[in-house]
Amino acid sequence: MRSTPPARTQRGFTMALALALVVAMGVMLMKMGPRLSAEVQRENEAELIFRGEAIATALRVYFAQMKRYPTDLDEVMKVRPRILRQKYLDPMTSSGEWQFVTQVQAGASGDTQGLPIVGVRSRSDKDSIHAYQGKTLVKDWLFTADENLLGGGAITENERTRRGLQGTTPTPRKP
Repeated sequence: MRSTPPARTQRGFTMALALALVVAMGVMLMKMGPRLSAEVQRENEAELIFRGEAIATALRVYFAQMKRYPTDLDEVMKVRPRILRQKYLDPMTSSGEWQFVTQVQAGASGDTQGLPIVGVRSRSDKDSIHAYQGKTLVKDWLFTADENLLGGGAITENERTRRGLQGTTPTPRKP
């Protein structure tokens, strides 16, 4: 009388257990995916606000020193002592390119090259998690050195405190 060796029957059981574990982990990861992507977007939006306001502040300082706005962000980087830590990229887009807000309206071609830059905005078409300046579409967030331009610009935290404004941080939208 021969019986099947115990190792052979256990091998099938181990394989079934491993398969069940992989399926369970896959289901858990699928449930965590949207939460993780929302957290990444939330972090990117916070970084966008930081970078946009830093650029707007640098443009204000540049204007105060030079009595004109730059035609390129590289001009801001050449000023010594430095008024902008680095030439920040747009964290909401893969290319990292900003859409420039100019002092004068671009021509029919839409080309802003050579026009005085007074601010930046993201090129992203995503809906935002936060509401910034009362806007919930990321590309509508303006970070400008001139507050009177196009209905308002970025206001730094120091300016908000000085003016006594509430809500120095972006307000999250309700889902």
